[in-house]
Formats: sequence, C-alpha cells, structure tokens
Amino acid sequence: MAGSGKMRVAMVGVGGFGGYRRERMRETGLFEIVAAYDINAGALERCVKEDGAKAAGSYEELLATPGIEAMVIATGGKFHAPQALAAMERGLHVFVEKPLCSTRGETEALLAMQRKTGLVVGVGHNDHSHDGHSLAIRKLLEDGSFGTVATVEKVTAHSGGLEIKPGDWRGDPDKNPGGMLFQCGCHGLHELMFYFGPIREVTAMMRYDVHTTLTADVAHCILRFQSGLIGTLSAYHVTPYRHSMSIYGTKMNLYVDSRAPSYGDPSYTAVQYRKRGIAEKHEPVTLAGPTDICGNLRSFHKAVREGGEPYPSLRDGARAVMVIFAAEESAKTGRTVPVPEI
Repeated sequence: MAGSGKMRVAMVGVGGFGGYRRERMRETGLFEIVAAYDINAGALERCVKEDGAKAAGSYEELLATPGIEAMVIATGGKFHAPQALAAMERGLHVFVEKPLCSTRGETEALLAMQRKTGLVVGVGHNDHSHDGHSLAIRKLLEDGSFGTVATVEKVTAHSGGLEIKPGDWRGDPDKNPGGMLFQCGCHGLHELMFYFGPIREVTAMMRYDVHTTLTADVAHCILRFQSGLIGTLSAYHVTPYRHSMSIYGTKMNLYVDSRAPSYGDPSYTAVQYRKRGIAEKHEPVTLAGPTDICGNLRSFHKAVREGGEPYPSLRDGARAVMVIFAAEESAKTGRTVPVPEI
C-alpha cells in the first residue's frame, strides 16, 4: 500500500539497537510503526508507548498486520535471514540491521528472493554517502592528496565477547562466524569498500582460545581489492574498545581513531606529510561536512516510493558478509579464498 505520506511499517526487535533505530525513524518523520513484536515485554511496552504501535504476540502475527508496506528487522543476526525471507514472501519491503545474515546460503537465498520479487531491501550499515567525515576522506583519495595509496589498515575491537554467556547465539560459530569480525568487522568492511571498491580475495588467521566461546576471539585478515590494493582488517572481541583506520600513501598518511564519542571519548584524526630524512609528526586535522545519520532510512524510503536501489542496499550488506565467510574458510583451510562477486 504505497502512498505519498508516512510509510506504514511493522517492526521486530524494538529494544537495544532497535530502540536507536526507532529514534532515527521518528527523527525522519517518514515512518509510522503500526505494529511491533519483541520477546522482551518491557521493550515492546516502550515501543507501544513511544510510537503508538500495536503489540503483536508473535512474528507470524506481526507479518499478518494489514496495510503495511515494509518490515523493519532489528533482531539478532541469526534471525535476520529467516525473518527477512518471510516478510518478502508476504510482499513486504525490508529494512534489516547488520550483519545481514549468518551463512553464505542465507545470503544467496536473500539475493534470489529479491531477484524474484523485485522488493526493496535496505541494510542498516552506516550511510557513508551522507557522512561528512567519510566523504572528506574519499575526496582526499580522489584528488590525489595521498599520492599513490600503498595500503590500508583497519582495527575493530571491544571486550563484549567476554560477556557472552552459554547458550547466547553470539557464542555459536554457525551463527556468529568470525566473532568480532562478524559483529563489527562487517562495519569496517562496508566502510573500506566505500573508499576502495570490492574485495576480491582474503587470507585470514583466527584464534579461538582466549575465551570460552567457540567463535573466533581474534581475527586477522589480509584483503586484496579488485583494484589491486592490499590491506588488513583485524577484529577482536576480548580487548578494550578500539576502532581505528590508517591509510598509507606515498605523499601522506591518514590516521583515524573513532574511539567512542557517545561515551564522552572524542574521536581523533591526524595526517602525516612525507618529508625526507625525518620522522613525520602527527598533525591533527578536522574532516567534517554535512552528515545525516538517518540517511540510510531516507534512502530506503525513497527507493520504496520512487524506485531505484537504496544505500546501503542488500548487495552492500551481502558484499560485507561474503568477505567474512571467505575469511573463516581461509582460517580453517590455510588458503587464500576468493570472495564471490555480488
């Protein structure tokens, strides 16, 4: 039931990060959450109060909500694919959080379902196309400020893995492949591909013995991009927080420490300009510009109403998780593994 007004949606998973997503949906003014479902009764009650949604007693009941255009999915990663496929079978567009899904087979099923139905699928990755910092970095890459880019390094880490309890899906290697590589490394891969394009192959090593879960505690990945650029992505979920990126060029290096501004720990960006014969100092810089943290939702809404592909799209989400699946295969086999083209 498309129209020019607010998009009528149902939502599953309304607490935790789902609460953040609901805030962003309200901020856009483009969505009406008609009905919602969550296994957490308190979270569901808050959604009913804050968004005026009708509480559903199950996901099946939520799917049957009359007059909705789309399903918003903000549950755990292991639920994403079955819930998205069920919604698309009902003819609903889908906005699903990241990581997209847990297995290569699920990825292929989602892509096949979209080809069959023509429905719009948006993925809740960061929208770098509406992020001033990301756009400023890409402009530096495009205008030659780095000279020739030699390599890139990305690190993503926090200690959340130490909090995983027995029975939690995050401790199941079949549902959380690569551990932190799946949880947050998908963000890093999505960002790297925004700057440098698709990744062609990956070589990885992983360590599983730091904590008691069966998922990887440490993952190191060597990435080869289709352009020929090589870089690294490292992910750990058993150490204190760190999200950083370094781009190394023949003229200039860029260092970004994203840190945790929402917790009062400001991010930091610096450059080093090449000078012969001395150790170049870090020079702090500000890379900024207009930023829309709701850009992914606006893009999804526009694609549903006007046609076209949203950003980030199903294909963007699939590209990120396919690298993760290839990395885990590489770690298990000791071989370099090609990443399927999406």
